[in-house]
Amino acid sequence: MQLWIGLGNPGPSHEGQRHNVGFMAVKAIAAGHGFAPWRRNRDFHGQISEGALDGNRIMLLKPETYMNESGRAAAAAARFYKLAIDDVTAFHDELDLVPGKVRVKRGGGAAGHNGIRSLDAHIGNDFWRVRIGIGHPGHKDMVLRHALGDFAKDERAWLAPLLDAVAAAAPLLASRDARGFMTKVARLAPPPAPEEAADGL
Repeated sequence: MQLWIGLGNPGPSHEGQRHNVGFMAVKAIAAGHGFAPWRRNRDFHGQISEGALDGNRIMLLKPETYMNESGRAAAAAARFYKLAIDDVTAFHDELDLVPGKVRVKRGGGAAGHNGIRSLDAHIGNDFWRVRIGIGHPGHKDMVLRHALGDFAKDERAWLAPLLDAVAAAAPLLASRDARGFMTKVARLAPPPAPEEAADGL
């Protein structure tokens, strides 16, 4: 079994924000592969949906703890199922990647991301990360407003195909073919040209 965590903040006011693209990704995977309906699990402090990808049992988790406490939800689920840290994958927004670019890595620092920092504190840092680029606004004083702002109308033109591509490539990720996953996502949903991406910031 694998635990895939979408990082984001709960509630309608946060739904369209760049910081919530992790939530969007796991929702797309659930919808694209016929996973069970989302349901609240109080023990795991969030919403869960279960299914299978390429013969691997996957539990998707959207924490309802707010971003800064995401690790509490992850730790509760990982402890219950006695999962190794290698069985945990987090989907999250990444300022240091151009909008629409997706990269997978295992371990590493939090790079200022409070959700990742919370996961590090509760389960260790050697889990898998699916980093979804939202671009950097250009100045550190603008980062919070950028991350907590909704995707602009022109950004949604590449966001929808990207989420579909992440869902389509998810079986490769479940089989730990990170390179194959990234290649398929890039083929199905190439990142927008730099000038297009800049227009959306």
